[in-house]
Amino acid sequence: MQDILLNRREVCASIATATALTVLPRALGAAPASALDFLVVGDWGRNGTNQQREVAAQMGKTAESRGSRCVISVGDNFYEDGVQSTSDPQWSSSFEEIYSARSLQVPWYVALGNHDYRGVPQAQIDYAKSSPRWRMPNRFYKVAGSDIGAPHLDLFVIDTSPLVHQYRAKVHSVIAENVASQDVPAQLRWLDEQLGKSLAPWKLVIGHHTIYSGGSGHGDTPETQELIQPLLLKHGVQAYINGHDHDLQHLRRGGVDYVCCGAGSEVRPVQAIEGTLFCESRSGFAAIRSDRDTLTLEFRDFTGVSLYRSAIPRLKTALSKAA
Repeated sequence: MQDILLNRREVCASIATATALTVLPRALGAAPASALDFLVVGDWGRNGTNQQREVAAQMGKTAESRGSRCVISVGDNFYEDGVQSTSDPQWSSSFEEIYSARSLQVPWYVALGNHDYRGVPQAQIDYAKSSPRWRMPNRFYKVAGSDIGAPHLDLFVIDTSPLVHQYRAKVHSVIAENVASQDVPAQLRWLDEQLGKSLAPWKLVIGHHTIYSGGSGHGDTPETQELIQPLLLKHGVQAYINGHDHDLQHLRRGGVDYVCCGAGSEVRPVQAIEGTLFCESRSGFAAIRSDRDTLTLEFRDFTGVSLYRSAIPRLKTALSKAA
């Protein structure tokens, strides 16, 4: 299915000049029971500032109209220095009071980001024990499709900060102390084993750090390219979804789609790189719908404008394994 660009405002110039504008059908309505509709947001926790509140309002409207059943947060949930405990005031000022729409009172499957590692990461795991929607049973974990009414799709949430070498140096002493306690080989073994066991036609890996990115803040992450990308290819993972760079991006390389949703509040400039299908420096989020045969990605901004929509194909390796 052809990738379609809906809005060119501030989008990467090299794509805007090369891609013909195509009119899409009207926005998707409520998802049928056989499909899973969910939202993705990242890099958001700023006490409602930097358009966080506006993004949250549009997420609520979108979730209601599409029948979204869960939200995925790709990390950097609280700026600048994470949370210190389950009673930290940011739980109210950056989460509960901001994402207050009735349609957002659904499970939030959450990854940790590097800014979360500046605080007490365990506090975010502990908060899940009392929150009706905050889901983080561990620093890395699987969400089985059968648990969310979508047996065709498995989600694998990973913890990418311990993989990044610079955090183990004393660049930021709290991050260095927090990542030092994490067993990277154990996490990689877990991901390899769990992806290998999954029989779901769709497998999505969720992490904070980029693999490939045209973002001006960070760009590519060599460690995830070395450690995570080979597992995506080995096990026929269709998409890797991340944040870290504060923008919206969709890239495709080597048969894997890379979706950046780091625009939950503050944004930074972004440019097209090899494999870029779309990129824009604009506060917003992603809305994704999947069934057994198709997965549709849509980016919406903080005003509710639909910026882009594209279909992500199932890999042949995933098709043959699920047959």
